[in-house]
Amino acid sequence: MEFKTLSNGIKMPLEGFGVFQVPDEAVCEKAVLDAVNTGYRLIDTAAAYMNEEAVGRAIKKCGVPREELFVTTKLWVQDAGYEEAKKAFDTSLKKLGLDYIDLYLIHQPMGDYYGAWRAIEELYKIGVVRAIGVCNFYPHILADFCETVEIKPMVNQVELHPFFQQEDAVKVMNEYGVQPEAWGPFAEGNHGIFTDPVLTEIGKKYGKSAAQVTLRWNVQRGVVVIPKSTHKERMVQNIDIWDFELSDEDMKKIAKMDIGHSEIVDHSDPKFVKMLHNMKIH
Repeated sequence: MEFKTLSNGIKMPLEGFGVFQVPDEAVCEKAVLDAVNTGYRLIDTAAAYMNEEAVGRAIKKCGVPREELFVTTKLWVQDAGYEEAKKAFDTSLKKLGLDYIDLYLIHQPMGDYYGAWRAIEELYKIGVVRAIGVCNFYPHILADFCETVEIKPMVNQVELHPFFQQEDAVKVMNEYGVQPEAWGPFAEGNHGIFTDPVLTEIGKKYGKSAAQVTLRWNVQRGVVVIPKSTHKERMVQNIDIWDFELSDEDMKKIAKMDIGHSEIVDHSDPKFVKMLHNMKIH
């Protein structure tokens, strides 16, 4: 495993394990235990995933020292606000059964996220969270945010995969010292990514699958990836990307796959924004 050093000096694994869309507690707990046993040390959850308690139980049972794990959770839109964020953080901490969180992210740039950030900055200063950041902050939002807040976010988790590469967004993150992290690194299975001819052909050169090539491409761009699977054999495959390196030629071939927009979400759609605001988690 390789690591990225965040702007505050904290080391973050370049690959982790995500639990989005794994709400079943027993399935989630087993998946996290399998992931940790496979070698993953970054576990990414969120209040809105409704599985923090299952993740917490797995962390307690896994046998790996707490300091060797990098646990991420996120603040939901419903709790965007100064006082609300403090309460939500305490709730997440209790559900996870932890004394501190490694990375706490604002899940969406919606509601009073500036008020929430002031609370998160305070939590960071007292040491109950080691690093703080955001999700889904598009370049203009991130720039405004970084120019406004006292402590710049250390991470921005956004959609990043071969079909939506967001090179300009990554450049803005780099400009502000914000670590890019990819949600949906497999494009949520769209575009036949696991059998894509370009990725498959590249993979043959290295004895790797299209999925492994996809993950390797992102980490070679310096992007943290958090693939999700409830199948242990796929977890093993997904973490087996550290014994090869894509050539410049292969990186350029993948660069040509970008369609320049998301086909998963449209954060500019008022209906989508309204839906997120109306999604209550408590």
